[in-house]
Amino acid sequence: MHMKFIEQLLSMGTPATGSEEVLIHLEDFPSYGRLGKELLAMLTSKNGFYAFESALQIFPAAYYTQEMTLGRWNSHGLWRFEYESIADSKLFFAQEAFGNQFCIFQDQIWFFDAETGDLEFMADSMESWAEKILTDHGMKTGYPLMSGWQRANGRIQAGHRLMPKIPFVLGGEYALGNLYTLNAVSAMKSRGNLAKQIKDLPDGAKIQFKIID
Repeated sequence: MHMKFIEQLLSMGTPATGSEEVLIHLEDFPSYGRLGKELLAMLTSKNGFYAFESALQIFPAAYYTQEMTLGRWNSHGLWRFEYESIADSKLFFAQEAFGNQFCIFQDQIWFFDAETGDLEFMADSMESWAEKILTDHGMKTGYPLMSGWQRANGRIQAGHRLMPKIPFVLGGEYALGNLYTLNAVSAMKSRGNLAKQIKDLPDGAKIQFKIID
């Protein structure tokens, strides 16, 4: 099958951030079935990359690289533990400007809201996912604010994402004045703690948001 949208996305991205050869423990992927194979096929063509002025980051499948790897990003001890069961059974393979995740779960591709842990269905194939990213990259990747932030402040540091000073779920604005950059791991830990508080919380209950190193 001709994967024109994946090919287009790959052509727009940066050079591969991982080694040319895809190095990963294949036993990590059986539970992700067809989509796990499709993801590996994409990474075999280009092993991790950024697109849309770094608004979209695809993690490389590699044992070691200066960039965050797919295996390390999905390790329980890095940030997933802060989400407890919310992050279970999901393979997080990419993230957008604000650190919201794209993941494989139950043989489908989902958008994972980092602040709440809520899932939004995106696609049932990598090709369909790539099509949706390309069709509406502004909304799907946060490109306008990532571009605007970098025009005002310079290139975003590697390994960082845009972070709202006031979380979006708590009324923070999608505006440059509400944004700063934070290491992506610290950002996910902090929002995992927030997501745990929000889960099953009654309306009007108090929430404490703190940055976790």
